[in-house]
Amino acid sequence: MGKHFDDAAGKGKEAFGKVTGDRSAEAEGKADQAKAGAKDAADKAKGKAEELKDKAENAFESASDKIKDVFKRD
Repeated sequence: MGKHFDDAAGKGKEAFGKVTGDRSAEAEGKADQAKAGAKDAADKAKGKAEELKDKAENAFESASDKIKDVFKRD
């Protein structure tokens, strides 16, 4: 299930639990929402890691090109 579905389902379960007095359903709903939040945080972290990897690769390539240029001048 997607993070948005987990969040929506969690909110529905939590509301159902509150209305019916079912504390278990309410707790499950809150857990589903927390799971959706964790998925969102993981997706953001993955995106940031990929961004940093790309920046590091670009920096390495730039440095490598500069070093090659230094040795070509001789």
